[in-house]
Formats: sequence, C-alpha cells, structure tokens
Amino acid sequence: MRVGIVCPYAWDVPGGVQFHIRDLAEHLGALGHQVSVLAPADDETPLPPYVVSAGRAVPVPYNGSVARLNFGFLSAARVRRWIHDGDFDVLHIHEPTSPSLGLLACWIAQGPIVATFHTSNPRSRAMVAAYPILQPALEKINARIAVSEYARRTLVEHLGGDAVVIPNGVDVGFFERSEPAARWQGRAGGTADGGPTIGFIGRIDEPRKGLPVLMKAMPAILERFPDARLLVAGRGDEREAVEGLPPRMRGHIEFLGMVTDEDKARLLRSIDLYVAPNTGGESFGIILAEAMSAGAPVLASDLDAFAGVLDGGRAGELFTSGDADALATAALRLLGDPARLRELRERGSRHVRRFDWSTVGADILAVYETVADGAASVAPDEPVGRRPRFGLGRD
Repeated sequence: MRVGIVCPYAWDVPGGVQFHIRDLAEHLGALGHQVSVLAPADDETPLPPYVVSAGRAVPVPYNGSVARLNFGFLSAARVRRWIHDGDFDVLHIHEPTSPSLGLLACWIAQGPIVATFHTSNPRSRAMVAAYPILQPALEKINARIAVSEYARRTLVEHLGGDAVVIPNGVDVGFFERSEPAARWQGRAGGTADGGPTIGFIGRIDEPRKGLPVLMKAMPAILERFPDARLLVAGRGDEREAVEGLPPRMRGHIEFLGMVTDEDKARLLRSIDLYVAPNTGGESFGIILAEAMSAGAPVLASDLDAFAGVLDGGRAGELFTSGDADALATAALRLLGDPARLRELRERGSRHVRRFDWSTVGADILAVYETVADGAASVAPDEPVGRRPRFGLGRD
C-alpha cells in the first residue's frame, strides 16, 4: 500500500505527534508498505529518506503551547505537488484542524483520507469559531481516529461526528532492551551509597509540562532523602528552572539537555521514579508509555488522559494536578517503599503491551484498508485489481 502521511508540526522540534508519525512510518515501512511523510522542516534539518520537506515552519501559539506550523500559498503548492507525485492509496492527515499542512491537504486532496486527532481541549472557543471554515475540509475525511477518549471528546463536542480510539504507539521492545546507565542510577529508600533518582523529560520552559510544580516539591523530597537527584532532559533555560530553589539544593538537579532516543531509553531504565507533573493540554502521554516500557515506576498528575494511559491509576500512581505538596507526599511514600515501586514496575510492564506498535499499527492498517476498499467500491470505472488513487481538488 502507498501511504502518504501529513505531519503538521516542524520535524526538527521534538513532540509527541512527530514521534508518533515517525514511528508509524517506520513500522509501516518495515511491513513492506511504501510511505512518504510531508512535514515542515528547515533546509538544514537532516531528514529520513521517507520525509519530504514542505519548507520552514513558523512559531504559532496553539493549544496552550507554541507550535511550529507551515501554512500559505507556497506551502499549498508543495502539498499539491507531493500529493500528485505520491499517487497514494490512502492519505493520513494528523491534526487536520491545525492551521498547517494537514488542513491544506484536506482542502486540496480528493481520495481516501484518514485523519488522526491528537488535541484534547474540551473548552476550545477557537475551534468552535473556526468550524465554518473547517467544515468543507473535514467533510472529505473518510475515517477519523482519536488518540484517546479525551481527544475523541474534543472532536465530538466541537466538530461533530465521531472517531475510533487508537492510542499512540510505542516500541516496547526498544525500551525493554536498553541497558541502564550507572551514572543515572540511584537507590530507592536511600542508603549510604546514595539516594534515589527521579526523572523528568520535557520542555523546561513550557509551563504546562509542569516542571515548576516538580521543583516546588523538591525541597520536601530532599529533606527526607538528602542524596536524591532529579534528572531533567529537555531544552529550555536551566537557570530559570532552578531559581526558586534554595541555592544549597540546586546541586541536586542535573540538566541533561536534549537526549537521543537511546539515551532517553537508558535514562528511563535507570531511574527509581519517573514523574510527569503536567498541568493540562495532554491528549495521551506517550512519555508515560515509554517509561512503563522501560520498567520505570510512574507518578503522574491526574489529568484525564494520563489516568487513561495508567489504567486509572493501577499501572502508575496519580496525584492532584498542579499541587506540589501532593506530588511531594506521593513521591516520598513511593521512594520509601521499594516493594511498591517493584509492583508498579511489574504492572506498568504488563499494561503497556496494549500500546505496542504490533497492536496499534495493526489497528491503523485496518482503518486504511476499510477506507481504501470503500473508495474502490464506489469507483466502478477503475480497472479491476486497482484501487482509485488520489486526485487533486480545485481548491
């Protein structure tokens, strides 16, 4: 099958949507499908062979964050050319309501279209206001996927219709096979050989990722475990991140900067506790699935999406979102209870299997087959044995 996938966000800026698209493309390629991904990318960005650049992205406030998007007449021309040259069986558009390549592709393309909705924002006035503009494009979509029940709820409440829920995928085996790194390991419970290590991965300067909440909890954690360390991986202003901590405690925070996928896996395999203190705007939480895949016990804020990934709190523990005291209390209880940490490792490792690409990829392929077969059934003039390929609209 020839599959075209549209990524709305800049390829060179790490994010859950980009990672999902990358892993989906590589999973489909490994199965023998021909995949092309269209994504915003700067000229100097190294791209995998299956990614086609749609040009430079610009930063735009979107869904409580700043997304790097690509839109305009030049972008539309590149989308049109890519669709024409790709001769796809199925076009898979991610975030078709964002002002980026996905919306342009919806306007331009004629053919079997699958759309995945990642956004979880039940009170989006902007989405409601934009509906008259979006409607003609959305009507072209043959099948809708939401990455969680909470993303599906946003879609239903603001745009109508419905969607099948297929979660983000994770390569469970990749994280399982990674070796711990001694420099990142600690000892839960605290011993003469050192204290526990806590991990955080995310953009430092994006408030909704919740690092300030975790920083406010650190004094209480360090009072009980004086040798504890917090390992922070991600881009942002490190000095600003620790300015609220007493100077004597700042040495317990280690900033690792951007890490490779391999180092991320090793980090998650090494730590005693992974903390996700996000305060909102999350539709899934791929980092939770990655942490469980690596065998890291997870403590996360009680966002609806996170509760869904953690099986309602059975595969990881939850604390009240935005409450630093609640985070500290839960972390202290867990770090002082190695048996509970082992239990969470085991439960998380079992639960995360449902997010493995072997399952998620098969579900997405089933959707592709359904829309492609449906398009073939209403195209009686096509030669036998050939599905209708994409055409270009007059938009």
